[in-house]
Amino acid sequence: MKLKKPSLIVQIFAGMLLGIIVGYFWKDFAPSLHVLSDIFMRFIKMIIAPLVFSVLVVGVAKVGDFKSVGRIGIKTLLYFTTAAIISLLLGLMLVNVFAPGKKMHLELPPANAEVGVQAAKEFDTKNFINHIIPESIVDVMAKNEILPIVIFALFFGIAAASVGNKGKVVVDFFDSVSHIMFKVTNYVMSFAPFGVFGALAAVVAKQGLGVLAGYVYLIGTFYLGLFLFVFVVLFLICFFMKINFFKLLNYIKEPILLAFSTASSEAAMPKTIESLERFGCGNRIVSFVLPLGYSFNLDGSMMYMTFATVFIAQAYGIEMTVGQQVTMLLILLVTSKGMAGIPRASLVVIAGMLAHFNIPVAGLLLLLGIDQILDMGRSATNVVGNAVATAVISKWEGELHEHKVDPDIDKVKLD
Repeated sequence: MKLKKPSLIVQIFAGMLLGIIVGYFWKDFAPSLHVLSDIFMRFIKMIIAPLVFSVLVVGVAKVGDFKSVGRIGIKTLLYFTTAAIISLLLGLMLVNVFAPGKKMHLELPPANAEVGVQAAKEFDTKNFINHIIPESIVDVMAKNEILPIVIFALFFGIAAASVGNKGKVVVDFFDSVSHIMFKVTNYVMSFAPFGVFGALAAVVAKQGLGVLAGYVYLIGTFYLGLFLFVFVVLFLICFFMKINFFKLLNYIKEPILLAFSTASSEAAMPKTIESLERFGCGNRIVSFVLPLGYSFNLDGSMMYMTFATVFIAQAYGIEMTVGQQVTMLLILLVTSKGMAGIPRASLVVIAGMLAHFNIPVAGLLLLLGIDQILDMGRSATNVVGNAVATAVISKWEGELHEHKVDPDIDKVKLD
């Protein structure tokens, strides 16, 4: 009898487990395995630009005009802003209630210690506009800058729809490209367990499991916040919108695990697009909302910014007033939108907040040792947050048709 191949989620779990074991017992050899993670992430980055561009052009062309795109865009940004405020507030509430910076009594680094993270500059309208409007679509695609790709694809898709039959040829071409890219995505995902294995083996070998012991209170408090956001806030949003939350989670379990194990929500993006379409979200909504979400709706990362900033202030014995914390929330609500595509963006923004409130930027050294562990949780939360956002906008637009099928099968039979 022919054995059934394990599902991708089982393979990823196996990769995680083996990575932890190899990283713990073979500390000299394990760091070299990070090359497997590098290969996987390069594969992911290789497919993101053509996948996002093709699905968005097709999706926008189906919407058809600026009026419809504007309506969906306003609903999307309204949702993103609301979710961002909730996640920022939740981070503030938890760090103030549990006060990990006061209770952990950590050994503080010198205030002038080198961090290796450059603080974000104050929000600048000109720089933000330069970031979102591309000078060259080829250049931003080469750099995988999602937001400028989205802007160009919006214009291109609407223009293609407006020229009638001549544009239909181009739209059909990109429709074929998107299907091909989904096939390429499946090929790339077959390497995911090896990428997960290499990433965790290298992290465990470098950090060791002992780092968890000293920071268990901080890690537990932050993960409690992520749990509350996902299973209370997002659950209630889905409940009031009459969306089956746990069914949605079942469909996106592979992207969630992939984001968690690689500490990269970007790694899960191609699979998330595919999973949401199988769940029943409209193709044009998925292709429009999800890419925008990767620039404007990183809920886990937003929560981390307020949480980490106040935590470092507490560790140095600096009391931030309610007014200062509200000011920080408002600044983060704006500045974080321009951070898409910047490496270690959360740490860069936090460094900017610390400098703004005269808190030693060296306090980031308290977090660098466990940032990978915290990043795993916030990356997974980002995936869930964007999936719920897409489902909500699909519901608002009357384009959510949940399918009664097994989420593990490859094809969905439409009713």
